[in-house]
Amino acid sequence: MTPTAVLEAGTMSNAEVMGWADRIGSLDQGKFADLIAVPGDPVADITELNRVDFVMKGGVIVRNDLSPTRQ
Repeated sequence: MTPTAVLEAGTMSNAEVMGWADRIGSLDQGKFADLIAVPGDPVADITELNRVDFVMKGGVIVRNDLSPTRQ
């Protein structure tokens, strides 16, 4: 699988299979979303997903290595 296909399989494709594509699986207004940030481009290098700098779950920052004042 390509890196793009891997990312889609873990997000949009799973949401569609579960019948929840109207609620999760992509960043759209009104949908639930948990977010991560990595230092590079995971499409160019899928191993970037091993270097997570930021995590937001349910609208709450649970990890923030991006700023000097961690939350």
